[in-house]
Amino acid sequence: MPRWGMVIDLDKCTGCQACSTACKVENNVPYGSPEEQRMRRDIFWNKVIAASSGKYPKVNTEIISMPCMHCEQAPCVTVCPARATYRREDGIVVQDFRRCLGCKYCIVACPYGARSFNSKEQEEKEYLRPDLPPDRSVWGQWPFPTRTHGVVEKCTFCFHRIDQALKEGKKIGTEVVPACVEECPAEARKFGDLDDTRSEVSSLLSSRGWIRLREELDTKPKVYYLLK
Repeated sequence: MPRWGMVIDLDKCTGCQACSTACKVENNVPYGSPEEQRMRRDIFWNKVIAASSGKYPKVNTEIISMPCMHCEQAPCVTVCPARATYRREDGIVVQDFRRCLGCKYCIVACPYGARSFNSKEQEEKEYLRPDLPPDRSVWGQWPFPTRTHGVVEKCTFCFHRIDQALKEGKKIGTEVVPACVEECPAEARKFGDLDDTRSEVSSLLSSRGWIRLREELDTKPKVYYLLK
């Protein structure tokens, strides 16, 4: 059984947020309206943050792209009373919208801020882009074709792509990758089997120094960051 993970090269990432946009389009995540952004209720499955260290004039700022970490020891799985959050055998932590109670325990438990609460149905209104949300009725079968209010959402490593590719016999990590990896113009993100020594992600981790966020919590995240 593979153990899927992601490697993000901090030396290549420019903070363009193409990954965040690709994630929204792929997973039908709404673009925040001006009202939602002012109230900080806009939903992101992948965030790009700026982390600064040092004091003026010696200040260093790192651009860090943050999907869900898909932890081996995921606190969100432990606290979910409805078992709406669970970890698959391949290591992907999934959120089942149909079982979610909207209690937000998982949001509190997640040390990475990787979860968002959807407080309303998606509206057909203008967002902060010239076009409306895409018409998904022509996209075929989808795990969650219509949005549901009152549930928690998060990055899923585009598990629907992975599952479909495995059925078709395609190679994960080369022929098929999550949307954020596919659309990264700097090729700063790689995806693959962490347990396969021949995979690109394993090669990258063995060739350079890397970190994982908040390792002191022993969550064992499967998103690795290559150091500059």
